[in-house]
Amino acid sequence: ERAERRRARLRHEAAVARAVASGARQLLAHVEVSLGRAETERAEAERYREEAERELTHERESGRRLKAELDKLTDSVHRGEVLGAEKRLRIEQLEGRALEELGVEPSVLLAEYGPGTLVPPSPPAEGEELPEDPEHPRNQPRPFVRAEQEKRLKEAERAYQRLGKINPLALEEFAALEERHQFLSEQLEDLKKTRTDLLQVIKEVDERVEQVFTEAYHDTAREFEGVFSRLFPGGEGRLLLTDPENMLTTGVEVEARPPGKKVKRLSLLSGGERSLTAVALLVAIFKARPSPFYVMDEVEAALDDTNLQRLIRIMQELQESSQLIVITHQKRTMEVADALYGVSMQGDGVSKVISQRLK
Repeated sequence: ERAERRRARLRHEAAVARAVASGARQLLAHVEVSLGRAETERAEAERYREEAERELTHERESGRRLKAELDKLTDSVHRGEVLGAEKRLRIEQLEGRALEELGVEPSVLLAEYGPGTLVPPSPPAEGEELPEDPEHPRNQPRPFVRAEQEKRLKEAERAYQRLGKINPLALEEFAALEERHQFLSEQLEDLKKTRTDLLQVIKEVDERVEQVFTEAYHDTAREFEGVFSRLFPGGEGRLLLTDPENMLTTGVEVEARPPGKKVKRLSLLSGGERSLTAVALLVAIFKARPSPFYVMDEVEAALDDTNLQRLIRIMQELQESSQLIVITHQKRTMEVADALYGVSMQGDGVSKVISQRLK
């Protein structure tokens, strides 16, 4: 019984399962049909959506273009309103200016001086001669041309500015300026005369300086050759001008050629030779232009005994006409002096000036 019941239950379950399977197959067929229809509808919906997005994008671009055009039109309208307001304000200002400065109503001004009115001929420019024929185009009115009239206006304004305002005190100012001009003219003439006199004085001074310098140079050059030949037996020395054509600005060069040497430049000589050459130039100046006394400060410090002896003989010659004050440490120079002055220190460290006359 239990097995029968179990078989009956199994048969029932099998029948239910077969019914379920049959229903499932039918349902699956319906589902497949529904899926195909849904796929078709989805494709249609996708196509409609893409078309709608393209239309939306196009409409948005059209909207942006229209918005940009609207902004341009709005700006243009604003600018037109601003320009219109400025023009109206300018017209009001011009009308007020015409009434204040000219006393003419705007309607009269337009009627008599408007662009449709012929422009009378302009007055002749500076240096221009008008034709005598009244029918000549230069003497006839011409149509209004804004560029030409603006040019005439600017020229008239410049002439008006140069003219300036009327000064009731012009005659008094002119008289004062004329008196001032006469005074300054007299002062200028005095300055010119003074300048002429100063230039003449300068010319005379230059001529005198040139004459004195030329004479002194030639005398010094002559004496230098003699003194140099005595200090440098067998040598040659001379003075040269760097610019002989201009005695006021020329320089003086010293050429010295000791015996046995070919060099002439002082920089190539030894220290003693340069010193002796300088002493020769100094003595030449002394001989060319004598003085009551001379002061020499150790001019023979770099000389040897032979050259020192030659210099001492020249000093003895100078003693005949002048007094010499020689500062020296050379004993041989001291021996030819008439008086000696020296400083000695005693044992207590106190300096003392000692003088001694030599026979």
